[in-house]
Amino acid sequence: MREKLKWVLVIVASMALGGAVVVGIDSTRSDAPRTTTVINSVSSPAETNVAASIPDDVADLYERVRPSVVKITTGNGFAGGVGSGVVIDKEGRILTNNHVVSGGGDIEVTFADGTTVSAEVLGTDPGSDLAVIDVDVPAGRLQPATLGDSSTVRVGEFVIAIGNPFEIEGTLTQGVVSGIGRTLGGNAGGRPLRQLIQADAAINPGNSGGGLFNARGELIGITTAIENPSGDRVFVGIGYAVPVNVAKRFLPQMIAGQRVDHPRLGVSMENVASGVLIQRVEANSAASRAGLRGGVNGDVIVGIDDVEVRSHLDLGNYIDSKSVGDKVKLRIVRGGSEITVEVTLEAWPLNSSA
Repeated sequence: MREKLKWVLVIVASMALGGAVVVGIDSTRSDAPRTTTVINSVSSPAETNVAASIPDDVADLYERVRPSVVKITTGNGFAGGVGSGVVIDKEGRILTNNHVVSGGGDIEVTFADGTTVSAEVLGTDPGSDLAVIDVDVPAGRLQPATLGDSSTVRVGEFVIAIGNPFEIEGTLTQGVVSGIGRTLGGNAGGRPLRQLIQADAAINPGNSGGGLFNARGELIGITTAIENPSGDRVFVGIGYAVPVNVAKRFLPQMIAGQRVDHPRLGVSMENVASGVLIQRVEANSAASRAGLRGGVNGDVIVGIDDVEVRSHLDLGNYIDSKSVGDKVKLRIVRGGSEITVEVTLEAWPLNSSA
């Protein structure tokens, strides 16, 4: 009999590269800690940016989107785990979390009708905790989810989460968007997850890779973390989802099996009244190559390109919107004078902690 699922909450403080603050990670595996998640899919809607109200019939909404959500079982024997995923096209591609499929071993997908098939990983984006897997299923049996536009999500908007918490298949929970633009540290290589959607729809171990849908049945996020300051494996109303627009941005690379890189400066920072003080510059980083200085009397970043920088979140979010190899111009205060320094952004090393 499989041992009970374990859940670990990790609180991480990270100011690296505009890093953020708190991250919750749980487990869906029986042998190791994991993160909880919700799903995503693909299709482009053209809808208004007005937050959807509670639908007249949540049961009808569930019936419409449920066939898009699958259960993902990984590993072998007692070293297995259970997560969720979302069908994104008629080619048999399924979007899920990287942490759901990163443990190795066999992967099986179970559809809403009970059909179970083998799957293989096409590509991953550990920095965003995303992955795409592939199944060989006739197109007529696949119901892709419709991808919404997470840039239009508003606090207070109605949402449902569908996944497989604690291996209980096809579970629906509902709630509202509690916050947007959240940043969580401690992801792969130390890279923060940015612009997350916070929602109070209950998610638990096994929801990882499942879907966060709006009232129109559009996928707006992929749940990836829960937060419980007590450390217990109990949902207390705070869950986070990777916005669907992040998945849209990197889907082509993941489907092609290409490595997904994310840009960084390579500094640790502290918010100050005038901007962001560089506390430490990592050796052999983009920042060190550009000659940036850290320490008590280090450089204070007050702007990047044409964007004013008031906090490390401003800086981190802007850099995250760029690509590796892009050049940015930092306006910094050094020794009482403002100067401009050009930096060529480099990739987050997979094993970096800063």
